[in-house]
Amino acid sequence: MTNSKKSSNNSSNGNELYAIAETSGQQFWFEVNRYYDIDRLNAKEKDKITLEKVLLLKDKDSITVGKPYVKDAKIELEVVSHKRDKKILVYKMRPKKKTRRKMGHRQELTRVMVKSISIGKADPKASSKKETIKKETKPKSEKSTK
Repeated sequence: MTNSKKSSNNSSNGNELYAIAETSGQQFWFEVNRYYDIDRLNAKEKDKITLEKVLLLKDKDSITVGKPYVKDAKIELEVVSHKRDKKILVYKMRPKKKTRRKMGHRQELTRVMVKSISIGKADPKASSKKETIKKETKPKSEKSTK
């Protein structure tokens, strides 16, 4: 029994940074430098993808829970490959009617690798551009007088 406790302590030290995020209608537990199979994404191999729907973020010191999402949290993913899942057989039969239907389904998947998990402010350059646009617009009262 002591061996199992030691292995669990070692695994908890390795999980200092993780995040729970929502993608393709499901929630995933993401850790850095690990592979995940998610529903097919419209991206080419070696493309970078950013997930911003982060529900929970655990750092070395603290846990941040979003309401519903953590503000300014990002998960950087890299597309490794596209593949298909194992075949699932669906068999439908109506008793006493001599009707049987056998179908198969293979889910299209994208294998991604987590490059980084970060929390931080957005770029200040992007916010300054928004402010300049607001200053240039004219008030509604001036438009109606012309």
